[in-house]
Amino acid sequence: MKSMNYEQALTELQGLTKFGINLGLQRITRLLALLGNPQESLRSIHIGGTNGKGSTAAILNSILGKAGYRVGAYSSPHLEAYTERLTINGQSIAEEDFALYFSRVLSKYEQVKQEMGDAPTEFEVLTALAFLYFADQQVDILLLEVGLGGDIDSTNVITDPLLSIITNVTLDHCDYLGGTPQAIAEKKSGIIKKGRPVITASNDENVLKVLRNTAMENQAQLHEVYSECSWSLVRETINGQYFNLYTPAKERQAVFLSLRGAHQLVNTATALLALEVLSEDGWQISEKAIEQGLTAVFWPGRLELVREQPQVFLDGAHNLAGLEALALWLRGQRLQVAKVVLVIGMLDDKDHAGVSLLEPLVDTIIITRPPSPRAARWDSLASYFSQDDKEIHLLEEPQEAIDKAMSLAKPQDLIMVTGSLFLIGDVRRYLRT
Repeated sequence: MKSMNYEQALTELQGLTKFGINLGLQRITRLLALLGNPQESLRSIHIGGTNGKGSTAAILNSILGKAGYRVGAYSSPHLEAYTERLTINGQSIAEEDFALYFSRVLSKYEQVKQEMGDAPTEFEVLTALAFLYFADQQVDILLLEVGLGGDIDSTNVITDPLLSIITNVTLDHCDYLGGTPQAIAEKKSGIIKKGRPVITASNDENVLKVLRNTAMENQAQLHEVYSECSWSLVRETINGQYFNLYTPAKERQAVFLSLRGAHQLVNTATALLALEVLSEDGWQISEKAIEQGLTAVFWPGRLELVREQPQVFLDGAHNLAGLEALALWLRGQRLQVAKVVLVIGMLDDKDHAGVSLLEPLVDTIIITRPPSPRAARWDSLASYFSQDDKEIHLLEEPQEAIDKAMSLAKPQDLIMVTGSLFLIGDVRRYLRT
C-alpha cells in the first residue's frame, strides 16, 4: 500500500478530476467489493434533493449528537478544507487519517480501472474512503448526502438505509439530470428503497406524483412535510429565529433555531419528521436533545454572520431556489439596515437569471469571480442586472471585491456575499486573516 501524507493524498485525489463527472454505479460497486463492502455495516440516512440537503443534515447531526449518538456525516462540497466532507459529531477527519484511508482505496484503484476499462472518479474514490472510515470508526448512524441526482450517484450503493430524505426538487444540474422538475425527480427518487420510509419537503404536485409512484412501487411509506407538519415564525434575532412547529408527534411553541431564513424552518420540520420516524424504530431522541440541537446547530456559509458593523453575511445560494430563499430573507432585513452591498460571483454553468430577484433589494452590486475553472465568464453576470440605477463594480479577485464592499459600507449597512460556495469559502478564509 502506497504511503503518503495529506498534501500528497489531496493532490493525487484532485488529479482524478480529469475524468470529470462519470455517473454510474459499476465502478464504485467493484471498488467497494475489493475493500470488503464497508458500507454494508453502516446504518444510514440517505439525503437527496436540490436545496437544503446540507442544512437538513446539519440539524439532524446536531440533534442526534445531543442525544448521545456517534454521528458520521458525509457531505459535499467543502468550504475551506477537504476534510470538512467527513465528520464525526462535527469533528473533521484528521489529515493523517484522510491520507491513510486514501492510500487504502488507491491500492484497489488500478485493479478497478483494468477490470472495468474505466477509472473511478474523484467522487467515487472519496465515497469509498468515507465508507471505510465511518465503518472503522463504528459510527452509530451515518448522514449520507447525495452528490448529484440520486439513482446513479455513487452514494446510492446503500441498499438498505434507515430512511431516505428528498428535501425538494427544483432545476439544477439540468445537463445531467433533465430539464424539468419531473425529470429530475425521477433521478432523485432513485434513493427510495424497498420497504424503507422516505420524507420529502417538496410541495410541487408534479414532483410529488413522481415520488408517490416510486414510493408505491417500492412499498415505501412516503411522509410529506407540507401535509404532516406546519410552522410559523414568532420572531427573528441577530442570532437566529423563534418559531412554532407542529409535527405528528408534538406541538412546539417558540422553539429557537440558530439558523436564519424561512427556508430553514422547512428544513427543521423535515429533520424532526425524520427523527419521529426514527423514534418509531427504537431510536431514543429526547425533547431536551431536540431543543439543545436546534440551539447549537451550525452550518457555515448559509446566511452565516461573519462580521458586525457592518454586518457581513455569507450565503451559498447558487440556483433559482436558493436565490429565492435569499431574496425573501433580504426583504425582511431591508427594514433594519441603511444600505445593502451585494458581492456576487457565479459559476458559468449555473442559471444566472435568478440574480434579478436580488437587484431590487440591494443598493450596490460588486461582481467577482469564484475561484474555480468553471467561472471563466464570471463578468457575464453583469448582463443579468438592469444597471439602470445601481452602482455596479466588476472586480475579478474576491479579496478586492470584499475590500471594496467594506470601503463602501457604513457600520449600519449590510454586506451580502453569495452566488457560489467556492466564493463563500474563499471569502470566509480571507475575512479571518
